[in-house]
Amino acid sequence: MRRTPLAELLQNELERQDFHPRLPGYKRVYEAIRSAIVNRRLPAGSKLPSSRDLAHELDASRNMIVAAYDQLQAEGYVCSQTGSGTYVADALPDGFSEDSTLVKRAAPKSKGSALVLSKRGARLTQEKGVENYEVQPFALRGKMDLLNFPIKTWQRVQNQVWRREDIQLYDYDSDGGYFPLKKAVADYLRVSRGVSLSPEQVLITAGTQQSIDLISRMLADQNDVAWVENPCYWGAWSSMYANDLSIRPINVDHDGMNPSAADLNSLPPKFIYVTPSHQYPTGAVMSLARRKQLIEYAQRVGAWLLEDDYDSEFRYSGRPIASLQGLATEAGIDRVLYMGTFSKVIYPGIKLSYLVLPEPLIGAFKTALYDLYRPGQLHLQAALAEFIEQGHFTTHIRRLRQAYAQRRTLLLAVLEKNLAGKIQQVVVDAGLLFLIRLPPHIDDLALAAECQAQGLSVRALSRYYIGPTEARGLVVGFAYVDTNDLVDCGQRLGLLIKSVLS
Repeated sequence: MRRTPLAELLQNELERQDFHPRLPGYKRVYEAIRSAIVNRRLPAGSKLPSSRDLAHELDASRNMIVAAYDQLQAEGYVCSQTGSGTYVADALPDGFSEDSTLVKRAAPKSKGSALVLSKRGARLTQEKGVENYEVQPFALRGKMDLLNFPIKTWQRVQNQVWRREDIQLYDYDSDGGYFPLKKAVADYLRVSRGVSLSPEQVLITAGTQQSIDLISRMLADQNDVAWVENPCYWGAWSSMYANDLSIRPINVDHDGMNPSAADLNSLPPKFIYVTPSHQYPTGAVMSLARRKQLIEYAQRVGAWLLEDDYDSEFRYSGRPIASLQGLATEAGIDRVLYMGTFSKVIYPGIKLSYLVLPEPLIGAFKTALYDLYRPGQLHLQAALAEFIEQGHFTTHIRRLRQAYAQRRTLLLAVLEKNLAGKIQQVVVDAGLLFLIRLPPHIDDLALAAECQAQGLSVRALSRYYIGPTEARGLVVGFAYVDTNDLVDCGQRLGLLIKSVLS
């Protein structure tokens, strides 16, 4: 007989208890429900089935259930609402008895006992990335504006996929992703980013951080060195810390990552993590000369280059510089793992990304992806493949690029009008955020907190640095903000910065 989850819970309670053989049936049902309430398996406010339904599901007489409900109500464990049903009471009755069911309250925890996390767990939870690092829409109290996404078209494409009734889409994926999506990604990257690849080199992952986690597990051992940009995307170094890598921060200038002589003469890294197309969070674009230097160095010392191309779709003028992966492949160097994401161009919660691997790594990474994460979401991957193949993706990116360019220009104009050149705005023709640099004596953490209190979401630049720094600034994200909110919030931000400077 099929039972509802609640009836299954009560049946389990009946089987769990060691009842006296002469205990009446209604008393057993009473004790089972009471035990579930006392031990919080039935939380306050839970609705109980009608006596008729519960009797049918437990294969018991209705009179037995009614009698059990009556006693529970009389003792204050449940309450009955006319025309609505029977519900678990909001609080346990005063002085409820502990001796009837053999079910005791859990002993109170000792004040000295505490949850003990691992060192990596303590570090990860201490960082609180969503509060301190993740760039949110500038207008904190406004609605996230995703109206540029063609929701109805997306729904129609998804419905087309579901109507196929392709049984393979209901299973786990053991091939590194839905092949038509891998092919669509390969075709797109080949044309738009100059990446040299075949569809077999593409792995579909559940976000860039899963890609970094997988790379760290597969290609590095404990205490191996990883170079990261300084300042850096916190999600990268937190994933590496979680895999026990030793992080070496490398300073960033206007041309991107800039290793010093001491860096180059130190223990060679296993990984070099970079965001060359639009450095996170400064916005610097790595020069061609610097890219070639990094590729040559990685080849010489046997390091892997991790290229995070997280928002390269949003370049507002000119053509982007070729990807590290494309440049390296042209030079016959196979040391680059290229990462990208759909969360910036579709919607954040889609959580689909891609990882382009050197050919020798494909088999091992497919196996590890399956064994570690049991990937799925094949219906979603199939819908995205159709969305790209039908031309909606490129149309959507073109519209987004136009909309975001207008918002960026508008916000910069508002800030310039209010600040009149008093500070440096680091502006590049790319990305979904920009940096406002502040003098070293300004407390950017305090200023960011004050902005938060006034309904403005910005992030302090100094927080993104590993180790002490004199750099100060505010990181501002403008992508998901309505135009009207941008003007109002830009004026308020300008006034706040002005007051701090004065």
